[in-house]
Amino acid sequence: MNIALINSARTWGGTEKWTLMAADALQKRHTVRLIYRRDIVGSRFSIPTHQLPLTSHIDPYSLARLVALIKKEKIEILIPTKRKDYVLAGIASRICGITNIIRLGIDRRLRIPCIHKLIYRDLADGIIVNAEKTRQTLLHSPFMSSQHIKVIYNGLDTRQIDSDITPPPEKPAPFLVTAMGILTLRKGFDVLIRGFREFLRTSPDADAALVIIGDGPDKTAFLSLCRELGIADRVVFTGFLASPFGWLKQSDVFAMTSRNEGIPNALLEAMYLGNAPVCTPAGGTAEVISHGQNGLLVDYDNPAGLGEALSALWSDRSFTCALAEGARQKVLEQFSLETMSLTLESFSRDTAAMRRHP
Repeated sequence: MNIALINSARTWGGTEKWTLMAADALQKRHTVRLIYRRDIVGSRFSIPTHQLPLTSHIDPYSLARLVALIKKEKIEILIPTKRKDYVLAGIASRICGITNIIRLGIDRRLRIPCIHKLIYRDLADGIIVNAEKTRQTLLHSPFMSSQHIKVIYNGLDTRQIDSDITPPPEKPAPFLVTAMGILTLRKGFDVLIRGFREFLRTSPDADAALVIIGDGPDKTAFLSLCRELGIADRVVFTGFLASPFGWLKQSDVFAMTSRNEGIPNALLEAMYLGNAPVCTPAGGTAEVISHGQNGLLVDYDNPAGLGEALSALWSDRSFTCALAEGARQKVLEQFSLETMSLTLESFSRDTAAMRRHP
């Protein structure tokens, strides 16, 4: 197959990491290229790349360039990975008579039937999601069909993670909580900071620190919140790290307090590297975390509940270790890169065949 992945992101995040893993896996048996907007994304790929403006949902210049590229390179399948790319890919695929498979990495309800039917059904031949919950959310829309949507769990390249572990700075406290992602309110970092403050308030003897890995538009607000709550000396903001695995390897707990998700790569990476996860049930998280067996689930927007969970893990380190071991085993059993690659390849081939022979 001749496949082009499209990613118009202006920053690096979980979707971009999935795109890179998918490209690396698929290129072993197929021709794969990337169409991208910013060098922060395109520079990381070893496959052929093509830079386009990709400035809007309907960008005539990018559409014309995309159509020309499809014809020149004889591309058979488009896989757009950002919402902004869905319409462009859909229109280009229809002009050129090729297959368009949307990749949706977040739980999203389709609330505008006339528009969303066009984008997610009429202009798309298939949809890839990374959680069963996301699939069920899409199926609430009457125009969606179950055979049109495929759950493909994210895969981890564990050998690459192991080789990328570099020594981080000295561990700032014996009990270390980490979190990672784009610094936005959707990711719930405000709840995380307030929950960590609750933990310190109820466990005043805890020698603990919080490390937040990533960058984003709300970073300044989160820094201000730490100062306001009097915990700035306990919280480390690392900024964006190309390899965060050294921090994750030495941390005890990984906290994910998102308000909306799919199944984030950051969570899976932290679980693989021996963290006990504490998470909201956002997106497909409950498909990964069994409460009390390989992690703890806390309610959305509940700093007190998060503080209680962190206190329980700090006070019972054997319990923390047991959850961490269960988390690691879950990732090894269910989230392999090979399984992701084979399933993605199979779905792409079957979807293309259905388009040719409906």
